Amino acid sequence: MHFRTFFPARLRRPALVGAALLTVTASLPAAAVADPADRTHRPSDRGLSAVIRYTEYGIPHIVGKDYASLGFGTGWAQAADQVCVLADGFVTVNGERSRHFGPDAAPDGSLSSATSNLSSDLFFRGVKEAGTVEAVLARPAPAGPSRQLAELMRGWAAGYNAWLRKNRVTDPACAGAAWVRPVTALDVARRGWAVAVLGGQGRAVEGIVAARPPAAAGGAEGTSTAGGTGGAGPRGSGLSGSGLPDPARTAQAARALLAAENATMGSNAVAFQGSTTANGRGLLLGNPHYPWHGGRRFWQSQQTIPGELNVSGASLLGTTVVNIGFNDKVAWSHTVATGVPFNLHQLALDPADPTVYLVDGRPEKMTPRTVTVPVKGGAPVTRTQWWTRYGPVVTGLGSQLPLPWTATTAFALNDPNAANLRGSDTALGFAKSRSTGDMADALRRTQGLPWVNTIAADSAGHTLFTQAQVLPRITDDLDRRCSTPLGRATYPASGIAVIDGSRGDCALGSDPDAVQPGVFGPARMPVLRDAPYLANSNDSAWLTHADRPLTGYERIFGTIGTPRSLRTRGGIEDVAAMAGRGRLTVADLQRQQFANRAPAGDMAAADTARACATVLVDDPEACRVIGAWDRTMDTGSRGALLFDRFWRKFTAAAKPADQWKVPFSAADPVRTPHTVNTDSPAFAAALKAAVAELRAAGIALDAPLGEHQFVVRNGARIPVSGGTESLGVWNKTEPVWNPAGGGYTEVAHGTSHVQAVGWDGGRCPVARTLLTYSQSSDPASAHHSDQTRLYAGERWVTSRFCEKDILRSPELRIVVVRD
Repeated sequence: MHFRTFFPARLRRPALVGAALLTVTASLPAAAVADPADRTHRPSDRGLSAVIRYTEYGIPHIVGKDYASLGFGTGWAQAADQVCVLADGFVTVNGERSRHFGPDAAPDGSLSSATSNLSSDLFFRGVKEAGTVEAVLARPAPAGPSRQLAELMRGWAAGYNAWLRKNRVTDPACAGAAWVRPVTALDVARRGWAVAVLGGQGRAVEGIVAARPPAAAGGAEGTSTAGGTGGAGPRGSGLSGSGLPDPARTAQAARALLAAENATMGSNAVAFQGSTTANGRGLLLGNPHYPWHGGRRFWQSQQTIPGELNVSGASLLGTTVVNIGFNDKVAWSHTVATGVPFNLHQLALDPADPTVYLVDGRPEKMTPRTVTVPVKGGAPVTRTQWWTRYGPVVTGLGSQLPLPWTATTAFALNDPNAANLRGSDTALGFAKSRSTGDMADALRRTQGLPWVNTIAADSAGHTLFTQAQVLPRITDDLDRRCSTPLGRATYPASGIAVIDGSRGDCALGSDPDAVQPGVFGPARMPVLRDAPYLANSNDSAWLTHADRPLTGYERIFGTIGTPRSLRTRGGIEDVAAMAGRGRLTVADLQRQQFANRAPAGDMAAADTARACATVLVDDPEACRVIGAWDRTMDTGSRGALLFDRFWRKFTAAAKPADQWKVPFSAADPVRTPHTVNTDSPAFAAALKAAVAELRAAGIALDAPLGEHQFVVRNGARIPVSGGTESLGVWNKTEPVWNPAGGGYTEVAHGTSHVQAVGWDGGRCPVARTLLTYSQSSDPASAHHSDQTRLYAGERWVTSRFCEKDILRSPELRIVVVRD
């Protein structure tokens, strides 16, 4: 392997880079991709090479002559920035966490909901031993991955391994660790599979690995739940006196499980049609909200195969493609969708054997999957999981939603994304698109997105919104015919369908335009094109444009005519006003991102300040501070922290219907509900508690927000703007409250990779980007906190997409890697 780094003199830089690119371009074959039908083509890793040009903030521009070489450069560059986080994820998907870290510690949550290393290992080792991912890889495209994607994964693994061979790991998180090891293309695919099932099997890991037949559970009533054994439901357990799920309580728990305000991922995105912009071309602002730590972070790059592919944007760690990004003609972002990517089948069991279930009266034996996990410092642990024609038996979706396995009933989880590795092919289709029409075609062809919406704009002024998800084919008619009593409560409340698994006529069926059985085809999915704006902030597709509501889709996609979150309402107010003003530019998108307006403050702060006088009779300072607050969550805003702490407590304690005096109206969904209910007992209690909390922590009630909402990087405080979901702030920040440490001392999740993109008629897109937590997780890296400081100052990175701009970077550094 050869490794070269250049820091060329300014005047010599174009010639040097041109020579490197000439080498790549000259070797580009006439057909850059092997024939997808040639399944025997298995080239070795020899000869893989890439040119990586680094510009400001450590952003790599990766050039490869083909897909394998592009993957090689991408794997190398990701390892250079994130080797410890990546290695940790590969330990996870190979079911080896207990072996290296012990069984009781918790994973970082990036690849599943497992709460312990042991449960994570039991799940992922079971997937590995069953050959689940291999079976998906073996399917011919489009049901399986394309040849291009297979080559990208092969190259990515080779590039990651090449970096490990050449470099010494210095990040203290994994320096010298035995678990940092070479990987295979199959490891890369397994990681992609884990991301695909995050909303289904990945959400139910504890309930899958804890499932036991009732005879083995030994409970008082012979039932098995995700927490172990169980009998008659204790108060608040979600179980009825018979030990079966109580429909009303389960529906409530299901609604909370899928509620946007309880999620660690979300997003905003808006696309503006050419009729609203200064030059008739489209605009896109993407603002995904993702975790700031662990394996679900984004990483920036530009990927180029001359004559074939040229795209810039952000990739989830361990993925081979740009997931959210732009090229010279289109730009797109994703928001986490409300579609429920799984359903349950309620099984009728053979009274003589709880591992046998009946379909149309005929018995079917469950398939045991016995898994043994090696454990650090202890004996291996062996457990058996139980699988059915529908999927695994599951005894809960989180601790608050038990689904007990009794002598007569069990529940199986159907997750169609367990057969889906097509998401990266969708991203490749986007990367090569020349219009939003091409993007719609790519979605129809690949059908790979498991749990997100897509919002896009193009240089011709067109826009696209689509909720093109891989969802189980639960139609409202099927729900009416086949839901069990439990499903009749959970489906309208949350979109979680519980189908009678004992009836063959309740099979999910297939749409003629779907690439896999049992899912919806593209014709059934919500789509809206070319409205003045198209926006989504994690509510359903209904109010993508307030004046053109989308209807007619099945309940599993989301609700229609229901209250919207404050973030949706505030976002629609803002973008509708922007579209109405017109003459929009990328600078307008940048201003929207950092407006930091708190819709809850606009709606409630004045009434709160007035009512405060009767609640805090002897403490007028708090009332004055709230009244004087500027209603933003800027770092310099005084009173923002006090209102934030009050509002969190109030909305947590009061039911939604009790928070406002004027109720929701579907005829006026953006402006209702409104008028804060100052008569609610929760109002006075929350206000008193917030004031007492800040005073006990020694925090002035009118302290600037940035003094007490910050992150610490290399010993230095970096103030962070933005606000929580409950406040409705576009620039979402979900920080960790630590009053002893000074307030909000870290960000758990929120604004992550932001892009504001437009076009001016030239060959280069007009793009500004920002990766809030920076490129590298290594504290010693120069790019560990540089963009975090930009974020604190509400500054942006000017994207270098075209060659002339890359070559002009004052920090240009060229790395040529060959294997």
